[in-house]
Amino acid sequence: MPEPEVREHVLDGARGALAVHEWPHAHPRRVVLVSHGYGEHAGRYAGLAAVLHRHGAAVYAPDHLGHGRSAGERVLIEDFEDVVGDLRTAALFATAAHPGRPVVLVGHSMGGLIAARYAQRYGDDLAALVLSGPVIGGWALPGRLLALDEIPDTPISPGALSRDPAVAAAYAADPLVWHGGMKRPTVEAFARTLDTVARGGDVGALPVLWLHGEADPLVPLPGSRVGVTALSGGRLTERVYPGARHEVFHEENRDEVFADLTGFLDGVCQA
Repeated sequence: MPEPEVREHVLDGARGALAVHEWPHAHPRRVVLVSHGYGEHAGRYAGLAAVLHRHGAAVYAPDHLGHGRSAGERVLIEDFEDVVGDLRTAALFATAAHPGRPVVLVGHSMGGLIAARYAQRYGDDLAALVLSGPVIGGWALPGRLLALDEIPDTPISPGALSRDPAVAAAYAADPLVWHGGMKRPTVEAFARTLDTVARGGDVGALPVLWLHGEADPLVPLPGSRVGVTALSGGRLTERVYPGARHEVFHEENRDEVFADLTGFLDGVCQA
C-alpha cells in the first residue's frame, strides 16, 4: 500500500515559524494531532501517521519550538506553555480544515507532557488523549541534572529507543535529531511543567489511553504511572508491553501497539 502524501505548512508560532506536517485525508473520520518527543521531530512519526491515515484520520504534527524545522535555538524550551500554545495553533489549523470531526491528541515522551498540559487547558475540545511513554508524574531526571554544577553533554542513547536496530541506526543518522546534551533552561522548564501538570487536576471524562514499554530506560514506567493515574479522570485504558523500550510506535511489536491504538479510537469516538 502506498504511503500517504505529506505536506508541510508554516504557521506563526509563539517564538517564530512553526512547521506543521499534515498527512491529508479527503474525508476523515477524525483528526489526530501528534506531539513528538524531546530532541526529535514530527517526521519520525510517518509510520504512525500512515496507520492512522489508513484508519480514516487526517493527521497533523508540529515540530515543537527548537525542534525539527521550527524556529528557535535547538532543544531550548524556556516555557512549555509556549509549546502548548503552538500545539493549539496547529489544532485550530486542523479543525478549520475539518470542522465537526472529533479530535484525538497523541503525545510521546516530552510530547506526552505537552499533551497532558494541553488536555488540562483544552480538554473540552478533545475526543481522546493518547500518551506514549509520557514524561509525567515522578520523572527523576530533571532533579538529578539540576543538582549538578554542569549538565553533562550526554546525548540520548539510540539503543534506548527500541529493540529494532534499524530504529537506532536511523535515529543516529537523522540530521534533524539533536545529538547533544540537555540545556539547563529546558531541564528547568521540564521540572516546572511536571509540577504544573501535577497540580493542574485531572481531565474529567476524557478517555485516556496509556502506552508504555515495560523496559523503558528513559522514562521508567513506575514514575509515569503516578502521573497518568492522577491525570486520568477514571476513563483510563492501559497497555504495557513486556520487553519494549521507550518508543513503542517504533518497537518490534509495533503492529500490536497500532492495533491497540486503533481499537481504542474505534471504541471512544465513533465518527
